[in-house]
Amino acid sequence: MHEMSVALSVVDQVERAARERGAHGVEQVRVEVGELAGVVSDALDFCFDLACAGTVLEGARLLTEAVPGRAHCAPCARTWATGMPPDLVCPGCRSAATELVAGRELTITEVRWSADDAGDRTTASTSPSPSPSKEN
Repeated sequence: MHEMSVALSVVDQVERAARERGAHGVEQVRVEVGELAGVVSDALDFCFDLACAGTVLEGARLLTEAVPGRAHCAPCARTWATGMPPDLVCPGCRSAATELVAGRELTITEVRWSADDAGDRTTASTSPSPSPSKEN
């Protein structure tokens, strides 16, 4: 299950951040999941609960935010929602999309540390997997 490896990666990165800041618990993790990333949010949520067991994240909530797929056509400068399955043909000039501009995200955007941890309660912007290239 692909979602388990994503969940394990998220937990690993948040645990590293917790060690660096001396945090003892995590209340919630917010993740952006692109429509084209190939990740099923419900499956990720289930796997996240399993991956958190026995870690500083145990009991943390996972909030996922869907990011719609969007493509951009260089010849006519049009940007459009790709949908699922993705439509990569420009609706304006009918040329092939030259760039996917959104929808492949898989990014940790916020970590809410437990209330008993001192200092700032949030951190943002680490990615659980390498960023995909923007080429088609």
